[in-house]
Amino acid sequence: MDHRTEDVDGIGDARRALGAFLRARRARVAPEHVGLAGGRRRRVRGLRREELAQLAGISVDYYVRLEQGRATQPSPEVLDSLARALGLDAAERGHLATLVGVRRGAAPSARVSPLLHRIVAAVGDFPAFVTNHRLDVVAWNSLGGELFGGLSDPARRDRNNARYLFLDPAARDLHPDWEPRAAEVVGQLRVAAGRYPDDRDLVGLIRDLSGKSPAFRRIWAGGEVVVCGAGRKRLRHPEEGILTLDYETLHVPSTPGEMGLVVHVFSAEEDSPESASLARLAAMASAAPPPAMVFTA
Repeated sequence: MDHRTEDVDGIGDARRALGAFLRARRARVAPEHVGLAGGRRRRVRGLRREELAQLAGISVDYYVRLEQGRATQPSPEVLDSLARALGLDAAERGHLATLVGVRRGAAPSARVSPLLHRIVAAVGDFPAFVTNHRLDVVAWNSLGGELFGGLSDPARRDRNNARYLFLDPAARDLHPDWEPRAAEVVGQLRVAAGRYPDDRDLVGLIRDLSGKSPAFRRIWAGGEVVVCGAGRKRLRHPEEGILTLDYETLHVPSTPGEMGLVVHVFSAEEDSPESASLARLAAMASAAPPPAMVFTA
């Protein structure tokens, strides 16, 4: 097997994905942080299987079967014990539960409704764009298109945020804090892959990125899990320089329980240099033809 596909082992197979996630998270736990002896003589990075099993209060044999995909229905108590032993946060716990209880079936066909189209266009003073679970940008307003690398011109950038970030050198100019942005994107793809293992387009995207980007393979191997939230990001515009903006993500489910679409909205503090920059960019963007919204059936 090509080493490039081994690095994304488990994609499209929920049982193997569970084992891959457990191995990745086990490797990230420093033994000394959980009261175990560390040191240079250890041959295994992170925890050994038997150490994690002991910390979680389960048998080594049962844990090995979990990693190998031969035990697929651990109890909620076992999941809680493993999550505590691995130090998982809320998003990582949710991903672990998803891998165990994954539902087979098609990925959601989230549509950009006319109402959502109007909402994104109406917040014209705030850069905004909409993504699906594969991180395809399916809608944006004029200011969002200008700020995020020229979304309105497909010749300027790929409209899949993951491909753009890892395969287009221009993404490192747009994102001065590229490494955390890259980890965020990988973490979002991992959540989507765990929830929709039968999505061939998503599997193909992850394998393509793994084959073309050593950085993607490296970050994927770390087991990153990220769910979009809120916070602050730095962006670099060729004319306005580095802008520090607040952001909020709004989730629009296609059906109950599905990921659907995510609306990303950015803003600046009042009377800040960033606020003045956004006003100048908004004026410039308003002079351009309005962006075409992408409707997905």
